[in-house]
Amino acid sequence: MTVAHPSRRADLTRRANAMWDWMSEHFSMPGLLAGAAFFALSLTPSLLPRTEIVQGILSGCCFALGYGLGNSAHWLWGYLGLKVPPGRVTRAMGAVVAIVAMALVLIALSYANLWQNSVRSVMGMPPVDQFQPLLIALVAAPIAAVLILVGRLLVMLIRMVWRWLAALLPPRAALVLSVIVVAIVVGLLVNSVVWRAALRVADGFYERLDAIVSTDDAAPLATEKTGSAQSLIDWSTIGRDSRVYVQSGPDAADIERITGRPAIEPLRTYVGLRSAPTPEARAALALAELKRIGAFERSVLVLVMPVGTGWVDRAGIDTLEYLFGGDVASVAVQYSYLTSALSLLVEPQYGTDAAQALFDTVYGYWTSLPRDTRPKLYLYGLSLGALASQNSTTVYDVLADPFDGALWAGPPFSSSVWHRVTESREPGTPYWLPRFGNGSAIRFMNQSGTAGWDDQPWGPMRIVFLQYASDPIVFFSFESDWSRPAWLDAPRGPDVSPALNWFPLVTFLQLALDSALSQSAPVGHGHLYSPRDYIDAWAAITQPPGWTREQLEALKLAVDPNDYAPNAQ
Repeated sequence: MTVAHPSRRADLTRRANAMWDWMSEHFSMPGLLAGAAFFALSLTPSLLPRTEIVQGILSGCCFALGYGLGNSAHWLWGYLGLKVPPGRVTRAMGAVVAIVAMALVLIALSYANLWQNSVRSVMGMPPVDQFQPLLIALVAAPIAAVLILVGRLLVMLIRMVWRWLAALLPPRAALVLSVIVVAIVVGLLVNSVVWRAALRVADGFYERLDAIVSTDDAAPLATEKTGSAQSLIDWSTIGRDSRVYVQSGPDAADIERITGRPAIEPLRTYVGLRSAPTPEARAALALAELKRIGAFERSVLVLVMPVGTGWVDRAGIDTLEYLFGGDVASVAVQYSYLTSALSLLVEPQYGTDAAQALFDTVYGYWTSLPRDTRPKLYLYGLSLGALASQNSTTVYDVLADPFDGALWAGPPFSSSVWHRVTESREPGTPYWLPRFGNGSAIRFMNQSGTAGWDDQPWGPMRIVFLQYASDPIVFFSFESDWSRPAWLDAPRGPDVSPALNWFPLVTFLQLALDSALSQSAPVGHGHLYSPRDYIDAWAAITQPPGWTREQLEALKLAVDPNDYAPNAQ
């Protein structure tokens, strides 16, 4: 057995100590341990499946967040003058911490595929690639490094201000004030300069994008179409998403082919942001166009609120037109160029203003018509459109002559109506599929259709919230940062991973990322609502004549959900 020379051992010890001193100077061991723990937790399931790029971004951010918290705790320990073990013990503890941190990362990566597949399996998706953990690590590492560097720059800035203030104030007071000053200055710069400039750029970009259409995209020839030569709405004033809504729906022949029943041409009207200068003027234009095309002579009239950019979910209207053989008129009014997420953050009132103007204008005319000959009046909206539609009126305004019902799909978490009804649910019913009161006015639905409604009678106004338990737009909350969401209580939703657990801070970041990528799930999960579920919801609300349960099931099979996937649009 060969024994190292004492001088050799001493040299190795000195080198090891020097390396450790360098690491201790540049890295916080408690920060690395907390970062590794946050990294590991970020790999656990959330509501939606994640690609390796998305997971890498999330894990890198979580590592940086954990490192920052651990480093702050480490600094506070020293700042308070608390004792630390002797140098040799501290080095040994640091080595153990480093080993534990590395083990946490490796163990979590080894479980990453299992956790992701638990989400994909409940959504009927194939398993992830076996090399995904390696790709996650490669994406997460530079992101964590950049964020930690940004954090260090902020600390350097705080120390600089601290040194300036130390000449005027006691050291601790100078420190507190320096943190406050830097936080305020950085916050103002980010909010007033970076954030607002980004919003201006985004608004201009989406406005230009809204106006960009193919040169071959000529105005419709049919007189009843929005933008035709006879239309009161100029074709050039409605954008790309608006034109898709006007032109993409099924015609009478498509409806007859799908349903095997006689059909007529559905009527679709759309008023763009450039069609008139104010919400009231756009609503008046919508009413005039509805009168022109004979919308009030149809059996059903729907007031549609689109999402932020003006996009309308085709599945939500196509299915209603199938159920009524095309005897449907619908009208949508654009209120923003921004995406729903940006609109919700920046201009949520714009959607409400547009919805209120449209409802007041059309409802006022509708109530002047004879009750036995006017169409049934319904409201419809998806996501931010559902929020705006809910805010368009109150029950007190329509008690004397209520509209017939509403379908609100994927209502966002900020919806006060949805939140109030959900919190007042019947005891024992799950948060993700509550029962409210006696079910005569408001009901909730997911992939299970009308199961559990037990043939309960409806009242004069029928409202359905269509929501999936895996939809982060519905179930995100800022409180998930520090409290466990109620939708995690047993029983779980049918498309929520049984391996999903709540972790402070980490779950909040997971849900925030899920919300930003809410359409990454297959149709029928997340924020992508399936035509078969729309059929159940509309059938419950409108009670279309002549349809049996068997015929409705056949219609569901005839409508291909893949036609409504994002890559099919």
